[in-house]
Amino acid sequence: MRIRPLVLTTESARHPFRQRLPAHVLRSAVRPGKKRSVDDDKDWKLFALSFGAFFTAFYSFIF
Repeated sequence: MRIRPLVLTTESARHPFRQRLPAHVLRSAVRPGKKRSVDDDKDWKLFALSFGAFFTAFYSFIF
């Protein structure tokens, strides 16, 4: 028989797995009053990295 700690469920955790988790796990890391900095250039950085990797691989196979 397993000994499990007492876990109080919250109504916001609708999935059975989330209901079993302790409350500190479900708390959000970002406070509601604070705004996160927006990083809009992730897509461009990923595109440039992917293009550079493909170009390098393709160029190395040709020459």
